[in-house]
Amino acid sequence: MRHWHSPFDRRGYHHGNLKEALIDAAQRFIAERGLGGFTLVDAAKLVGVTPAALYRHFRGREALVEAVAFRGVKDLAERLGKALSGEGTPLERFTRMGEAYLTFAEQEPGYYAAMFSSGASDGAGASSAQKVAVDAKPRESAFDLLVRALSETFPSGFKDVDVRFIAIEVWALSHGIATLDAAGQLPKGPGLPDKYELLRAGVLALVHGALQKAGK
Repeated sequence: MRHWHSPFDRRGYHHGNLKEALIDAAQRFIAERGLGGFTLVDAAKLVGVTPAALYRHFRGREALVEAVAFRGVKDLAERLGKALSGEGTPLERFTRMGEAYLTFAEQEPGYYAAMFSSGASDGAGASSAQKVAVDAKPRESAFDLLVRALSETFPSGFKDVDVRFIAIEVWALSHGIATLDAAGQLPKGPGLPDKYELLRAGVLALVHGALQKAGK
């Protein structure tokens, strides 16, 4: 396991930033040890405060993990939004969204794991990976961005197939590839595509299949 040292070990957290420091600590614990690899006491020790101080900001461990998930959702949505608004044709931008998704999962394993944990939900039970609001202003979620990208890339639609259905299939494929890659279980070898090529081919197959059923 890779070892790291907290930036709070010697200097302590800056007054007023304890909540963010705890989220950062939890995110790094999840990345290193997995979702079940840390306790609230561990997070408190890392930032140099007592467990009692932690409970002023989070009602429990699940709430802290959900805060990590919320921050991850924001980061992912920003990356996907940047890919969608970049240069190139709609298909090129759509393809870059897939690359951005896989890169995020690889670079931010702590966020990614928290986003898909069972406790990452809002009061209505909806996944935090489906909703995000920043500074109380609603923004497009990762799923909303995916739906918009499909609509812009294939403006004629898919006849009787709801574009959201295609978006869910694309997301499921992306998540599956990212998960297999993170677990080191994605087959590799001569003649086999890397994860980016695999996602690109799979998405195109899904989309073209839907278009054929629609008679296009």
